[in-house]
Amino acid sequence: MKNLRLLGYLLALSLFIYSCDSNSNEAPLGEYEKGLLIINEGNFSSRDGDISHYNFNTGDVQQNIFEKVNNRPFAGLVQSLIENEDKFYIVSNTGKVEIVNKNTFQSLGSVEGDELNIPRSATIANSKIYISDWGPYDANFASPNSFIAIVNNTLGGEIAKKAKTSSRPESFHQINNDLLIACSAARTIDVMRIGVDTVGRSIEVTGTPVRFLENGGKLFLFARNSSAVFFHEINKTDYSITNTTEINIPNPTSKLTLGENGEAYVITSTGWPDYNDAVAKISITSGQVLNASLYEGNGFYGIGFDDFDKNIYVSENNGFQGSGTAIVINQSGTEVKTIATGVGPSGFLFKR
Repeated sequence: MKNLRLLGYLLALSLFIYSCDSNSNEAPLGEYEKGLLIINEGNFSSRDGDISHYNFNTGDVQQNIFEKVNNRPFAGLVQSLIENEDKFYIVSNTGKVEIVNKNTFQSLGSVEGDELNIPRSATIANSKIYISDWGPYDANFASPNSFIAIVNNTLGGEIAKKAKTSSRPESFHQINNDLLIACSAARTIDVMRIGVDTVGRSIEVTGTPVRFLENGGKLFLFARNSSAVFFHEINKTDYSITNTTEINIPNPTSKLTLGENGEAYVITSTGWPDYNDAVAKISITSGQVLNASLYEGNGFYGIGFDDFDKNIYVSENNGFQGSGTAIVINQSGTEVKTIATGVGPSGFLFKR
């Protein structure tokens, strides 16, 4: 009987050890793996852009998490935050791209130096980093020498090639081994074959292109002018514009987020000196303005929609005089809560 008890004890111990060993291969959750990431552009003069993290469960906010983790300031103006696999690419329009582990924000590498001028966005394809860059301004503050900078390592390093594009490339969309590039000043979609890495053709569009988006299984280019927004439906085979939905609304900005059921929310602004801003609700499906002033204020600088809680997140920049605020509103336009941010909050990334 004693031997049987000893055998049972040893068996239970071995199962416990095995269980511990099998679980030890699971990577622990990173501090920033879940929650809301707030992109803070920063003030132009001080270049103090960074990322804030909001914990949905506790309500805690951490500011400047890049600086906190890496013991150095980001030292730039954050233009965009691009997610790819286990990395974030933090694009600064003051001339660099920082690469971090997306769960811990630990620095993994960077792209910087004199060859970058005004980076706007980035994408990863064919184990390379493609960075859209306006290029240097000419005497008239135009951008005739815009380009895509190509880096042959997803962890950064030197620029291997510059591929000329139409003026002021912004965002990318990957499809059919091609990169579609929204070029705002030229008002074109440039098409670049991945691997060939040169622009093969340009497609003219109405309005100033902002970014690509997918809705209801369709691919659109969102564009705007001073009195309307445009949703250009793109043929996924030859990239021609098959249909354009024009929605007339005064003073639309480039800040737009998709909601539910073909709806979207766009920030409108009268600009200087009044800065009368509003969140407008529109329907891509019907081409109608559903509510031109769902929520009003001033200094609106970014917008996002949380698919989980169905709320709209609007950032207020406070005139870039110190910290900003993220305002959470429901779909009726009622304020739910506010969240403290860094300087110049301009966008949101929801990690549920």
